[in-house]
Amino acid sequence: MSKAFTKDGAWEEPIIPPRPPLPSGVPNYVTPRGFRLLHAELDQLEAERRRLEAADRSDEAEYRRRVAILSGRTSDLAARIASAAVVDPRHQPRDQVRFGAIVTLRTVSAEHVGEERRLEIVGIDEADATHGRVAFTAPIARVLLGREVGDTATLDTPRGRDLLAVVSIDYAAD
Repeated sequence: MSKAFTKDGAWEEPIIPPRPPLPSGVPNYVTPRGFRLLHAELDQLEAERRRLEAADRSDEAEYRRRVAILSGRTSDLAARIASAAVVDPRHQPRDQVRFGAIVTLRTVSAEHVGEERRLEIVGIDEADATHGRVAFTAPIARVLLGREVGDTATLDTPRGRDLLAVVSIDYAAD
């Protein structure tokens, strides 16, 4: 039997889960909400480190492994916070889709004609498709940036080409 199918060859989670990548040369834009979330995550990691330091250290190797993981995650997160460029959506032009916009789109052509959806354009660490938050680097965000109400944008998808109309543009009062 191939080693790939045995427990020894099984896929393992990375010890330090990677943060979503930020393309080279692209500023690390974050919303005020995203910046607060990054700091809350850092607070959680620091609290986890304090709990670990106060816990039983009978297994020294496991303790060192967990400290190394926490240190790596904290370092990655601190670097992301340090590079953050907070963009307050309240200061964005109200007539254009920009970073921080909450956009209502209507599908004009393709499989789901007439279907509407709302999405918010946010920073990479804040993106969460299940809640309608897409990173400003995502293909859909890139085709929408700079558009105004009534404009259309073409989005190439695995299903084909969708034509989307910008129905409304809002910005959170965050």
